[in-house]
Amino acid sequence: MTPLVPGLAGVLVIGGLIALLAGTRRREVLASTGPRRRSALLSRARSMSARTRLLLAIGLGIGVVGWLVTGLALAVVVAPIAVVGLPAMLSGSAASARIRRLEAMEEWTRSLGGVLSVGLGLEQALTATLHSTPAAIAPEVGRLVARLRARWDTETALRAFADELDDATGDLIAANLILGARRRGTGLASVLEALAESVTADVRARRQVEADRAKPRASARWVTVITIVVLLMLAASGSYVAPYRTPLGEVVLAVLLASYVGALIWMRRMSLPPVAPRFLAASRTDPRLGDPRLAGSRLTDPGLTGAR
Repeated sequence: MTPLVPGLAGVLVIGGLIALLAGTRRREVLASTGPRRRSALLSRARSMSARTRLLLAIGLGIGVVGWLVTGLALAVVVAPIAVVGLPAMLSGSAASARIRRLEAMEEWTRSLGGVLSVGLGLEQALTATLHSTPAAIAPEVGRLVARLRARWDTETALRAFADELDDATGDLIAANLILGARRRGTGLASVLEALAESVTADVRARRQVEADRAKPRASARWVTVITIVVLLMLAASGSYVAPYRTPLGEVVLAVLLASYVGALIWMRRMSLPPVAPRFLAASRTDPRLGDPRLAGSRLTDPGLTGAR
């Protein structure tokens, strides 16, 4: 029992420091957070993809086998988390998806500029680009066209479109379209062409940055794979994991694994690109339509068109 007391004391100290850091963060106070949190967790569990559920099942099976082989009950908890979390944590899928969305915005903007150059009105041009829209932003463009067909005001529909894109580049595209809808003059096609060129340069720069950021992720990926292989070999030997089969040993092992995961999370946050803030007004919901609509307009500067 004597070694257990210092171990538990250390765990309590670490837990207290984590709780202190979490308590210093400013949070919005909401009424009845308990039921909302439970409903959010339930909805998140129900919205899990089939792939995630399969990975959880595989991880649980691996954890049970690891428990039976090594005698470590912690394997039942660690294995599903590792099978689901490590691939997502060590991959650059989020940055790649953002680059694909930027490329889709550039392609759609260029296509819209070409359609406008033949003399169609803005609403007709937006509808005409629906079938050639890239898959990355096809849902958002489809809802934009649906709103226009439902006789929504063009500016309101474009603002809802910008809300759904939730991106600074999307705000820039929507802002130029809104100003074009207000003025109904010529020149919007050339503005969109210039904007598409600007987005192309942005995509090129982001690809170069992402290529540099992929190198430390690859190093962390190989270090993690080698670490897991070595730990599995040592666990199969039996003598190495013997000290961790005690309650104190499992607590120490959990702290070590949590520290390693924390380092991976820290590395991933450092490798993520900063998100540019949006500049269009915040949205609200129209109770009559049940769809996002914006409260006001901040597009009053004529120099905004074509600016980046």
